[in-house]
Amino acid sequence: MKPLAGRRILITRARQQAGSLTAALQALGAEIQTAPMIAIAPPDSYAPLDAALQTLAGFDWLLLTSTNGARIFAERAVTLGITPKDAPTLRIAAIGPATAQTLRESGWPVACTPKAYVAESVVAALRDSIPSKQVLLVRAKTARDTIPDSLTQLGAHLTLAEAYQTIVPPDAGTQLRAIFADAHRLPHLVTFTSSSTVQNFFQLLREAGFATLPTNIATASIGPITSQTLRAHEISPTIEAAEHTIPGLVAAIVAHLSA
Repeated sequence: MKPLAGRRILITRARQQAGSLTAALQALGAEIQTAPMIAIAPPDSYAPLDAALQTLAGFDWLLLTSTNGARIFAERAVTLGITPKDAPTLRIAAIGPATAQTLRESGWPVACTPKAYVAESVVAALRDSIPSKQVLLVRAKTARDTIPDSLTQLGAHLTLAEAYQTIVPPDAGTQLRAIFADAHRLPHLVTFTSSSTVQNFFQLLREAGFATLPTNIATASIGPITSQTLRAHEISPTIEAAEHTIPGLVAAIVAHLSA
């Protein structure tokens, strides 16, 4: 029997990103329920990002903190006709292996990936490399200020460029309400892959008439920042991935539910 057979797992990740998690869990026997809590949308304007790309050779470091940011950076570079050859001395740091893979697949070499895939580890990895350097940080419109604040304190000359923003999908509340309306078909486990998925989930859950998540439903968090947001909603995560990636999350779910 497959290790997740008979388990209903709710995925809250953005629809365009949920494929790998869905496929991995289904292959292990899980029944998947989906209610995307975020969607990826363009920024208010690409002008700041495009302006940074057009002066890319003037930066010492480029920092990407998500696969979405990496993908959109690469897409805008293609649109503007910019290649790695236009910035031969640029070094690129990626927050994790998936972000690094996205960049490499687009032809952009990655010089640095920290051991732990969180903002604090990125800062630690670059601590000795960025004082007095020109650093371009490409990120979401709404993001934690840990990286920009820390890099500025270390003496980096920082430029921020928004690549995308996250929004609540218009049908998210309807999907969530439908899932929780049937007491006999509630998920055994809800997965969270970002703080935004947590925040939107609990807001919409309350709007659907539920004060909080029923206590018999487990939660799985991709990493410590997402877990911190769950605790802010008075939910102690049942599972936290040791490796803050989709494969790491799947492995943690299997280990917990199999046990």
